[in-house]
Amino acid sequence: MNYLKQGSTGSKTESISVPIISVKDTRLTFDDFLTVEEPLEIRVAYDLKSKQDPMSLAVTMRTPGHDLELITGFLFAEGLIQSKADLKTVEWLDEPSLDKNLQNVAYVELTPSHSFSPEKLIRNLMTSSSCGVCSKSSIESLEVILPPKRKDNFRISSSNLKKLPHKLTEAQAQFRKTGGLHACATFTPNGSIECIAEDVGRHNAMDKLLGSYLNRESNELGSKGVLLSGRASFELLHKAAIGSVPFVASIGPPSSLALELAATRDISLVGFLKNDSFNIYNAERRIDDQ
Repeated sequence: MNYLKQGSTGSKTESISVPIISVKDTRLTFDDFLTVEEPLEIRVAYDLKSKQDPMSLAVTMRTPGHDLELITGFLFAEGLIQSKADLKTVEWLDEPSLDKNLQNVAYVELTPSHSFSPEKLIRNLMTSSSCGVCSKSSIESLEVILPPKRKDNFRISSSNLKKLPHKLTEAQAQFRKTGGLHACATFTPNGSIECIAEDVGRHNAMDKLLGSYLNRESNELGSKGVLLSGRASFELLHKAAIGSVPFVASIGPPSSLALELAATRDISLVGFLKNDSFNIYNAERRIDDQ
């Protein structure tokens, strides 16, 4: 079997060091670590006799490293292989990127004795409510056309920002019943929770939140912040960017790709938000020291 060989693996690509501003009683600047988030596209050859191009099976967001195990486990969990013996080749199709020395497109060829139909591949893939891009058919499809950047006057004080986690918990009616739901909420510059959406999947919660404004034909998202009950992933930042949201705060940390997108779109990004502290990862100018 041909094994994946990647230019940079393991701990070197699992996290990156970035400068942040930690806000508690005062603002302190230091370097912190973010988990790396990158897309992995899996393409599978399904008809070697007719020399068909490999099928783009799935795109999933992952932390680079142990990609062979990820691919093998994914195919096994989806019922496409029964053992490692069903795999003939797993190799990279793309060249290492110049900026990160990473490869993100994997080619899989099964053994000749292992037969399957492309229809089964497409229809039987398990979809997950916790992942917003895993069902996309290619990395290129992640590049949803974003709206033009909008000017905004959004500003919020540090004191109002710190009050948001408690306000979110108070507003989560279903979470208080079950303890098992994610939430996304819009908040105003004065620190008020305006609209909240809950779901077992954090990406579903964000979709519900955006949809609530679209259904009201409201264009107010460009003047609101969005609060996330968990971590700030690339998918959630991507959805926020589609809605022209200028400020995203999360109870958990952001990923590396989420920070890249926030920087590209000039979105203020706050993580590890607590009642007494938070970290600023991008565009601090929207936060006042009060």
